[in-house]
Amino acid sequence: METPVETYEAPLTPKNELILTPEAQSYLLTAGKWATFLGILGFIFCGLFLLLALSMGTIMSKVASMQPYNPATAMMAGMGGGLTAVYVLLDLLYFFFALYLYQFATKIKAAINFSDSIQLTAGLKKLKSFFKLWGIVTIVIIALYVLGIICVIAFAASMGAAMHQ
Repeated sequence: METPVETYEAPLTPKNELILTPEAQSYLLTAGKWATFLGILGFIFCGLFLLLALSMGTIMSKVASMQPYNPATAMMAGMGGGLTAVYVLLDLLYFFFALYLYQFATKIKAAINFSDSIQLTAGLKKLKSFFKLWGIVTIVIIALYVLGIICVIAFAASMGAAMHQ
């Protein structure tokens, strides 16, 4: 009677497991320190910009009162509320840039200091969110530039046609 041949099966492990070398960890830790600095600076500038945004209506009204006979300053005073709204929205957008950067920094530093792969993943997720937001904003700005160029060309063409009549 034949004995069954036993076969060895290796445990299932990823073939290309990612390992962070000490040098890579040092780079991430340094990036985390700089991201902390830039995130905190971003929060400070968000606060200052918010103060400017909330003061915009008052500033525009004061400029208009200094030149009561200038129709341009009267128009600027009327735009104070709109500028405040635009500035608050821009400040909110900038806040998320600072927030994602700061969250990346805190999670990456914790991941490296405590060898925590869950924190590393969470930190890299925040970095991904930061760059995704940056990409979306860049696409919107490029689209606005293209739209602006098209409007200028259309306006110039209509002015040229009007001049030839």
